[in-house]
Amino acid sequence: MGTESVCIVGRNGMGKSTLCKTIMGMVSPTAGAITFSGRRIDGLAPEKVARSGIAYVPQGRRLFPSLTVEEHLAMLAPESRGKRWTPAAVYELFPRLADRRRNGGAELSGGEQQMLAVGRALLLNTPLIVMDEPSEGLAPSIVDDLIDVVHRLVSEGVAVLVVEQNLRAATAMSVRQLVMTSGRIEIELTAAELLESTELQSTYLGVDA
Repeated sequence: MGTESVCIVGRNGMGKSTLCKTIMGMVSPTAGAITFSGRRIDGLAPEKVARSGIAYVPQGRRLFPSLTVEEHLAMLAPESRGKRWTPAAVYELFPRLADRRRNGGAELSGGEQQMLAVGRALLLNTPLIVMDEPSEGLAPSIVDDLIDVVHRLVSEGVAVLVVEQNLRAATAMSVRQLVMTSGRIEIELTAAELLESTELQSTYLGVDA
């Protein structure tokens, strides 16, 4: 996909999250192949998929409730040594995490938890990050911050694949929109085309005009 952001949108239950899990080796594909950087990765364990160059921000964040922000990042700090994304760089990107570095995962707000989930993925310093429903449950102002982060990552050479139910967030994160229905990409269009067509929004996303 090159260095860009691409959003996969669609109604609930269309297979978007399953696609993410399949890419990451958490679900086995029933047919076809998954290739990344010219290499097949289907059948690899999740940790080997990560080593191949794909980081994952899962739906629901999946943080450790009792571990502090600092401890979450420390687990991957050795992997990041000498690279672009270190714990210090994550704190620079998300100053609120620096302020909350000694708070446990369960003590963070939803927005702070999502910042930590993204920061944890960044420490792998991969060329591609897959984000599953990153705006879910977040206040609009935090969603705006997340949109800015996606654009910054792309500007720094990180490709981002986003699965997103929030139409506003999806179209702000990426020009390219892939619409999924029943486990298949039905149509590719631009964010502008999707925003301009209430018919497409109603048909593929269930958005009322």
